[in-house]
Amino acid sequence: MNRIKIALAQNGTFIALLVMIIFFASMNPRFLSLANGQTILLQIAELGIIALPLAFLVMSGTLDLSVGSVASLSAVVSAMVMIETNSALWGFAAAIVVGVITGALNGLLVAYLKLNPLVITLGFLSVWGGLALFLTQGSTLVGFPDSFKALGTMTVGPVPLQIIILAVGVFLAWYVLNRNSLGRNVLAIGGNPRAAHLMGIRVPRTIFSLFVATGVAAAISGTLLAAKLQSAPPTVGNGMEIQALTVVLLGGVALEGGMGRITGVVSGLLFVGVLRNGLVIMGVSQFLQTILIGATLVVAVLLDGSVQRLLKKSWTTLDVKKTPKSDKAKTEVAA
Repeated sequence: MNRIKIALAQNGTFIALLVMIIFFASMNPRFLSLANGQTILLQIAELGIIALPLAFLVMSGTLDLSVGSVASLSAVVSAMVMIETNSALWGFAAAIVVGVITGALNGLLVAYLKLNPLVITLGFLSVWGGLALFLTQGSTLVGFPDSFKALGTMTVGPVPLQIIILAVGVFLAWYVLNRNSLGRNVLAIGGNPRAAHLMGIRVPRTIFSLFVATGVAAAISGTLLAAKLQSAPPTVGNGMEIQALTVVLLGGVALEGGMGRITGVVSGLLFVGVLRNGLVIMGVSQFLQTILIGATLVVAVLLDGSVQRLLKKSWTTLDVKKTPKSDKAKTEVAA
C-alpha cells in the first residue's frame, strides 16, 4: 500500500498534467492541435533551459534564486555589446561571460565559504536586477543586428531553434543524472554531504560547478528571450526564478536534496506550460494566472513534503521488518 501511495505521490504531477490536458481539450478542441502544442513548447523553452541545471542544484541540497535577474542582466549586456559591435556572436559571448561570473560568485560564496544559499542568491537577485536597470536606466534596448533577430525566429525544418535547444538540454541532463558519475555525485551530496566527502567526492567543487552551469543556462535563456522579443527589457527575466523552482519541485525533486528525476522535471515543465496556455485560451486574466502559478508552487512544496514523509515511513517499516526477532527482543529489554 505504501508503495502505491509513493508511486502516486511521485507521479502526481504527470497524472495532474493528463487530467488538465483532458479538461482544456474539452473546453476548446483546438487545444490539442499540433500548432498549439508547438506554441506551448516554444513558450516554456527558456524556462526549461534554466530549470534543468537548477534541478541539479536542488538535488545537491542547495538552490539559486538569482537566475531570473541573471537572465535579465545577460540579455541587457548582450544587447549593449551587439548594438556597439553589430555582432551577434560578440553579444552572445558577453552573455555567457555574465553567466559564468555570476554563477562563479554564487558558487564561491556558497560552496567554499559555506554561506547560506537562500540569503546569498536572494541578495544577488536584487543586485543583478538592479544592475540591469542601472545599465539601461530602465529603458528597453532595441536595434539588434539582423543575425540576432533571425535567432529569435530560426527553425530547423518545422521546429523552432529554442525547442531543439531545450530537447538537447533534456537529453544531456538525463544522461548526466542516469549515466554519468556526476549525477551520482550530486545525489550523494544532496543525501549526505559529509558521507559524500568521505567517499572521495569533491563536494565544494561539484556545487561550484553546478552554480556556474546554472548561471550560464540563465544567460542563454535571457539572450534567447531577447531574440524572441526582438528587444531587451531590463526586467525580461523577472519571476523566472520562482517559475523555475516551481517546475523543479513539481517534478518531484526533493527540496532538501538527494532525490530527483529529469522525467519528473519535464512533467513539471509541461504542467506549467499547459496551465499557462490553457488559461490563455480560456481568456483568464493574466493577474489570475500569476496567482495560480504561485499556488502551484505551494502545492509542489506540499507534495514534496508528503513524498518525503512517505519515503521515511516506508524506509523505517522496511528496516523494522529486516530486524531479527532476537534484536527486537534485546531492544525491548534495553528499553
